Amino acid sequence: MFFLVIVFDSLKDIYYKTPFFKIGLFICLILIFIINYLVLELLFNYYGKKQVRGLSLLLPQEIVHDNDENITIKELGERFSDLNQQKVTELDMMKEMESYRKEYIGNVSHELKTPLFSIQGYVETLRDGGVDNLTIRDKYLERIDISVERLIAIVTDLDMINRLEAGEINLTVSRFDVNLLIKEIFDLLDLEAEKHNTTLQIQTLNPQIFVDADKQKISQVFINLVSNAIHYANRQEAKVVVKTSVLKNKVLIEVIDNGMGIKSEVLSRIFERFYRVETSRSRREGGSGLGLAIVKHILEAHNENITVESVYLEGTKFSFMLEKSK
Repeated sequence: MFFLVIVFDSLKDIYYKTPFFKIGLFICLILIFIINYLVLELLFNYYGKKQVRGLSLLLPQEIVHDNDENITIKELGERFSDLNQQKVTELDMMKEMESYRKEYIGNVSHELKTPLFSIQGYVETLRDGGVDNLTIRDKYLERIDISVERLIAIVTDLDMINRLEAGEINLTVSRFDVNLLIKEIFDLLDLEAEKHNTTLQIQTLNPQIFVDADKQKISQVFINLVSNAIHYANRQEAKVVVKTSVLKNKVLIEVIDNGMGIKSEVLSRIFERFYRVETSRSRREGGSGLGLAIVKHILEAHNENITVESVYLEGTKFSFMLEKSK
């Protein structure tokens, strides 16, 4: 500072002798500012990098890498923020997966418990002397057979949905008439529909509509959707209609029923594993509780989605598309 005072005192004497004094003074101030800036920058870089290197020894490898010799505090902060957000996301995902695992195990246990306890009860009755009564024996053996079939259905569906989700099931795509397939499914479910006083009907403007898809798996889609519609029919003139229509290079398929419908608050959950719209009745009717989840995964394997619309106590409509055969 003393040096600057002397310089300015000397320059004051020159001020009246030269017209370029102001220009020179301005240049001097600029030079002083630049020198100060460079000195401060040099000191900051030296001590700042030294502090960063010391801090980097305390941080995990996800933030500081071996070749990060010139990393700045700003970059270090950004990396730390990104890592923190990543860890929070991973933690939330782990909590969600743990909750899903507990619910899934609980659902599997509940589904398996019902037929197993039934079998156990029937076997104990037969062992306690019921086997000597032909009427009781035949009736209980028939019920045991039904419970075993339900167990097999649950295990088979679980295996299929796990393989579908893991991508282990390959599609065997072929060309087939979807209208003919629907008629075959109606013939297969005819006795079931008759038992529930339900009429099955196909509506289409085209006698034949050919699609490219996995016929066996699409058959399972129709069986699950139509069978569900039959089981939830709860009126005297119950009807299940399957409509097919061509939309350019796609075929729109709609499965419509006039059954009990689905409440809006649970509509988004019906494709979850083991979710049942009407628990007690669904279990009386049998089934694995995985039908709609399998339908969803089969159609996703075909790169298609399924949508549902429903009005409670009026009916439900499931819609999906398949690739039209050229």
